[in-house]
Amino acid sequence: MSIMVKQCVRQLGSTTIGINMSMHMIRGVQVHGKSKVKRKPGWREAEARHAAFLKKMGVTGKKSEYRAPMPDYNTGPRVTSDAIPGTCPKGKANEYTGDYIIGIGTMHKSNMVPVTRKEDAKAMAKMRR
Repeated sequence: MSIMVKQCVRQLGSTTIGINMSMHMIRGVQVHGKSKVKRKPGWREAEARHAAFLKKMGVTGKKSEYRAPMPDYNTGPRVTSDAIPGTCPKGKANEYTGDYIIGIGTMHKSNMVPVTRKEDAKAMAKMRR
């Protein structure tokens, strides 16, 4: 049951609201019309002063007919690539040819590290964690 249906059931006491319930049933939500504007004393004088100010500044009541021209986004003919490139040969795999690293050891949590000396390999083999 949706929140709106629960609120309506709470207010109306029945579940026979239907699917097309309107918002006027929910407390605090007003979607129908506008209420009368409450104006303070002296609003007419303030409105007259404002109208005189606008007239002094040259503001008229009608909109300007000027519209900025639409920029030309045309960049010329559309160039497409219809040629499908051929395949290329597989690149050479990198291979270590030096003698400094003697292998790869696995430390805790399957972390692979390079082994440089025999003592490092023995130390890695004896590690518990």
